[in-house]
Amino acid sequence: MYVVIFRATVRTLDAEYARAAARMRELALAEFGCLGFHAVTEGIEEIALSYWPDPSAIRAWKAHPEHLLAQQAGRERWYASYSVEVAEITRAYGFPA
Repeated sequence: MYVVIFRATVRTLDAEYARAAARMRELALAEFGCLGFHAVTEGIEEIALSYWPDPSAIRAWKAHPEHLLAQQAGRERWYASYSVEVAEITRAYGFPA
């Protein structure tokens, strides 16, 4: 399993951002095999974690036309800066409640 770690400094978030973010999450989960998606914004910092079965799913998601438009809007309007890291999860465990 792989995780994409998206970190951003927010410039401004508006109603269009909220709609785009919801659509991107829906698209990733329904059409690209995303296994889970979690995002948090605190002040001007945002972090999103998305989990994927393999690198090809991540590449397909990154290149999707709707996602490309959202990326462009992010650069032009919503984010002052961002970074993306992709990592392979080699170990995971938990404690059930």
